[in-house]
Amino acid sequence: MSTAASAAPGATRTPLWLSIVACSLPMFMTALDNLVVSTALRTLQQDLSASTQDLQWFVNAYTLGFACFLLVCAGLGDRYGRRRFFVAGITVFTLASVGCGLSTGSGQLILFRALQGLGAAAVMPLSLTLLSAAVPDRLRGLAVGLWSAVSGTAVALGPVVGGAVVDGLAWQWIFWINVPVGLVAVPLALVVLKESRGERARIDVEGMLLVTVGLLALVWGIVNGETRGWTDGRVLLALAGGTVLLALFTLWERRTEAPLLPLRFYRIRAFTLTNVVSAAMYFGVFGSIFLLAQYLQIAPPRTPLHAGVLTLSWTLMPMFVAPLAGMLTNRVGGGRLMGLGLLLQAAGLAWINLVATVDTPYSRLVAPMVLAGIGMGLTFAPAATVVLSAVRREEHGKASGANSTAREVGGVLGVAVLGTVFAAYGGYASAQDFVDGVRPALWIGAAVTALGGLVAFAIPRQPVRNPEPESDGADPAAPDVREVEQAA
Repeated sequence: MSTAASAAPGATRTPLWLSIVACSLPMFMTALDNLVVSTALRTLQQDLSASTQDLQWFVNAYTLGFACFLLVCAGLGDRYGRRRFFVAGITVFTLASVGCGLSTGSGQLILFRALQGLGAAAVMPLSLTLLSAAVPDRLRGLAVGLWSAVSGTAVALGPVVGGAVVDGLAWQWIFWINVPVGLVAVPLALVVLKESRGERARIDVEGMLLVTVGLLALVWGIVNGETRGWTDGRVLLALAGGTVLLALFTLWERRTEAPLLPLRFYRIRAFTLTNVVSAAMYFGVFGSIFLLAQYLQIAPPRTPLHAGVLTLSWTLMPMFVAPLAGMLTNRVGGGRLMGLGLLLQAAGLAWINLVATVDTPYSRLVAPMVLAGIGMGLTFAPAATVVLSAVRREEHGKASGANSTAREVGGVLGVAVLGTVFAAYGGYASAQDFVDGVRPALWIGAAVTALGGLVAFAIPRQPVRNPEPESDGADPAAPDVREVEQAA
């Protein structure tokens, strides 16, 4: 495999910062678009005469496309070339953004949002895999930390950019701003990044179909459970069908010679627990942020831009903390950093819940929001580093795809569950009604996040041996010991 770290003597080595930019810029674009639409929903409702269900699908279509195709895109990248599929993902995302900007009806916008999610599914996991291949092992923690900081910055700027565009221009510009980024990102990736591949095994078509349709059904059931009701026949059918298909996917992966997701990964405690931690964090934190972003607009009333700016005390923290956490991962231990990070996030959520009223001054919210933001920064980079370090280099694409899928499904489930709790105890009739619904939902978010933090402390620091790979078609001669977090 060709990497910057293994370049031939005398060859020109790509600067570290340029590799980070080439991998992070497209990822920033896709992460930004995950949140930027939320502040434009009211404008979209008026301009497109959109129903409440349409508004939900403007957000959920992206999530569905993203979550359901992560593993497939990572697997295809391993087989046919990670840079090739990374560039293809950027291209699809950019063209879909053009389609979103030109949409004149709700159906068109929903379709192109789903295509955006498909493009993002190729960009997000492969950006991390390509970055890992482009830097020496000794600099991986720093590089992943900076990559995580860029991701955190996208999360921070999403509400602000959305509010600014809606207030100052038109909602179409939320999507048009992706076009120049894509036009820069494609040639940059082709020039800077080296092509790399995983194991050259046959394509696991059966596994791809089972996991894609299974996740599609499961996520569809989750995102529709709140609006249609958890006892609705279609929701129950989707949840049951998705569960059965994912069970069949597991059985198929155990017997096929070239699995899309080697199940032996889950015999590695660091890999398995990190995925559990990632899902718990996205469930608790992003489900809570979904409600808190609205709380800042309702109690007391504020404009979308004003509320977006106020969230920066939370969402900017990962930009500063994540690089430091990335550098400390090998020294302190990724599990310890993630455990501390999730406990800080849980404490921040609980603190916000205790002071939240219909007229809480922002000065009383700053400290818990900063605390939760620091916790996010302590979690992002160590999670990525531990997942990559638990498997062989040629398996980074599959491992990154699995972790991204766990995060996204956890986030979707968090929004759905916390939204259901919110609807059961409160609503939008008044500011007090909204606060009454937020309180029990935030307690659940804090509890799940704290539980994830306790799980993180069980992640081992010592080197871990991969199980022998003959059972799933991997090359038995390949080295089966990966560097993982070392004690200082």
